[in-house]
Amino acid sequence: MRVFDCHVHVQPWEQMRPEARQTMTARRRDLAEIQQALDDPSALLSLMDREGVERAALINYVAPEIMGFTSAANTWISRYVTGHEDRLVAVGSVHPRHTGDAGGETRRLFEDLGIRMLKIHPPHQLFAANAYLTGLDGLAEIYGAAERLGRPVMIHTGTSIFPGARSRTGEPMAVDDVAVDFPDLTLILAHGGRPLWMEQAVFLVRRFPQVYMDVSSIPPKRLLHYFPRLHELADKVLYGSDWPSPGVRGMGEGLREFKALGLPEDVQRKLLQDNAERLFPTP
Repeated sequence: MRVFDCHVHVQPWEQMRPEARQTMTARRRDLAEIQQALDDPSALLSLMDREGVERAALINYVAPEIMGFTSAANTWISRYVTGHEDRLVAVGSVHPRHTGDAGGETRRLFEDLGIRMLKIHPPHQLFAANAYLTGLDGLAEIYGAAERLGRPVMIHTGTSIFPGARSRTGEPMAVDDVAVDFPDLTLILAHGGRPLWMEQAVFLVRRFPQVYMDVSSIPPKRLLHYFPRLHELADKVLYGSDWPSPGVRGMGEGLREFKALGLPEDVQRKLLQDNAERLFPTP
């Protein structure tokens, strides 16, 4: 099985605000290994080999106010994956308040930088996923460009513990508007609404054929507690670790705990491999 971890945070930590970095690194014992992976894609690939992960989506997004990441993160991740596109999927971001041409910038990321998916992070970017309904026109341009180009958009759903984050904007139901207004846009609900809004996430995945969710950052041992009918959603769920976010010890540890749940083999294969391979075929 070619395990695809759809949610790994390989980002330019040198851009990170001090308070965000403190939250990210607190009580970690593997900081040297993480830094090696951030500095050298070969080190990340070696780590993935040891952890049993074949491919990974590397999540980046523009959030200068909360995290410190600027649009330069897009160029950074584009360069990082160069030569390793068979295993590493570049994920970038356009912030509608920090660009004058959100649609054009979205096209540039996809067509010139090789970005394969966009990330919208409402609690860190400080707007709701449907904020285009209340005047943030650039957000609609982003969704529209991604829809026309057939590229997916991942939207953070759920809370955040980073200083300054606005967790109320992580409520999944705002994505209901996005799915209605952009019916041909593939959407992935990151974290499945954890920990407050799991039922909303499940409703959206069931309602819309183009809406998926990932289960990253949810402790695998608790996964069936939160999603007892996970097997019924198997065609619409992606596995992800959220490594190295706070509380996530390692890609491999989470993967072993997930496999220990004893899900049917066909369900495991869909979550760990097939669904992600369908959305991100090997180039």
